[in-house]
Amino acid sequence: MAAIICLILPSAALAQSAREAQRPGSVHRITPNDLPAPYASPSVSNSPLKIDRPLRATLAVPEGFEAISFATGLNNPRYLAVGESGDVYVAESRAGRVIVLRDSDGDGRADRKAEIATGLHRPHGLTFHDGDLYIADMRNVWRLPMIDGSPRISRPVAITERGALGPENGHWTRNVVFAPDGEHFYVSIGSAGNIGEEPVPRATIQQFNADGSGQQTFASGLRNPVGIAFYPGSDRLFTVVNERDGLGDGLVPDYLTGVAQDDFYGWPYAYSGSNPQPGFAEKRPDLVAASKIPDLMFEAHSAPIGLTFYTGDQFPDRYQGGAFVTLRGSWNKATPTGYKVVFVPFSGGQPTGSYETFASGWWQSGDQRARVWGRPTGIAVATDGSLLVSDDTGGEIWQIRYTGE
Repeated sequence: MAAIICLILPSAALAQSAREAQRPGSVHRITPNDLPAPYASPSVSNSPLKIDRPLRATLAVPEGFEAISFATGLNNPRYLAVGESGDVYVAESRAGRVIVLRDSDGDGRADRKAEIATGLHRPHGLTFHDGDLYIADMRNVWRLPMIDGSPRISRPVAITERGALGPENGHWTRNVVFAPDGEHFYVSIGSAGNIGEEPVPRATIQQFNADGSGQQTFASGLRNPVGIAFYPGSDRLFTVVNERDGLGDGLVPDYLTGVAQDDFYGWPYAYSGSNPQPGFAEKRPDLVAASKIPDLMFEAHSAPIGLTFYTGDQFPDRYQGGAFVTLRGSWNKATPTGYKVVFVPFSGGQPTGSYETFASGWWQSGDQRARVWGRPTGIAVATDGSLLVSDDTGGEIWQIRYTGE
């Protein structure tokens, strides 16, 4: 509840609370009962100021962990995937390419880099299936055949039809994941705009057969679903969603939730369950009533991007099966929020209701306007059980590992 309580504090306390939320281990809980009314505070434009990383600046992580720089000098690194050999695949979205990084001497830093796919249209999602690499960009899902961990051809092959992922405008991230049985894959697709009625596949998760045929809408009302992942050992799909703007600092909470066939999560008619969206709720009262409450809410405007479940054997047991989420950070909140990695504890395959700051430090200073040297985006578990986090603003990938010291 701390993030919501901040909304009614005076400005000095607001700044202090925002700084406290950056401390590793700080716990946050938001429920539908905590939400302010629409327009309780003004909607503002407050983009962070990018600064150079100060000398010796590093990430703050919990006791017993350390963060080291795995790779630098990258071009807008977004999503990550880790191959069986330990190679790290990176979507450099603005450059339209996918690269592979290798730490050949085991010193914790990548010392080899190679392009494996170029000429893509803002690639984002990366996943492996049957040994091949699948890439989602604005235009298609592509398959890059691999052998012994290396591409077999110089160009990926489109396995979806042109237009299947919607128009190439608006929210551009497309992520892809295969179901555990390999029968289907799923693609998250955001809306074109902030609020409005838009045709599918906008604001949905789409399901395809493994060969790219049989497209159908799996879940909808998801304004901008980005990260998607299956809970380990199950067929339960989870996603993190960037919610709408324009209703004030405290609305609408972004969220993490499990999704099932035909679930509807409100956009554009409702939010956080059946809370009515001004100007739209009256158009579809049936969908307002059907709108589901997300499993876990993040502070509004946090901008969750990356999602992975911890399945490694390096971290302490309490992290096993929990979710790590990157919060890229706000651009439209009077008191900044986000710019960190959070951990979401799970029990029985569901979030327990709270989340905690795990890694921070990209937000260097600035209580009213954040001064940042990075913004976390992609996240993946490495073969040694460490956590890899990409920073699309600083062009860097960090490795977080447990030392017990």
